[in-house]
Amino acid sequence: MMEKRLKKKDIILIILILLVAAGAWILHEVLKDAGSGIAVIRVDGAFEGTYSLNEDEEISINDGTNILRIRNGKAKMIEADCPDQLCVNQKAVSGNGESIICLPNRVIVEIQSRQESGYDAVTN
Repeated sequence: MMEKRLKKKDIILIILILLVAAGAWILHEVLKDAGSGIAVIRVDGAFEGTYSLNEDEEISINDGTNILRIRNGKAKMIEADCPDQLCVNQKAVSGNGESIICLPNRVIVEIQSRQESGYDAVTN
């Protein structure tokens, strides 16, 4: 049987692939917060405040009618005193232009970020 040995060019290729992979991983780690943005909160059309998606916190909105949780770069409504609970059942948002809307309490949370939304369009 023939024994296969790695040639000098094979070793160079393997090292090059490992260097590119390591560089991509380092770049990802350095830029992972670059897409993080802010949550802009409005109540009844009036500006209420902005909150960084980089800082984990819970925000009481509209005298406690809604509670927004920011965790791991995403915003999610975790409590609302409205009857339908649509805002609470919505997924967490983090992409630019994504929003959480609580119609009964007139609360809008909109994300402003360099990170694009995962959706191109919404259809029925």
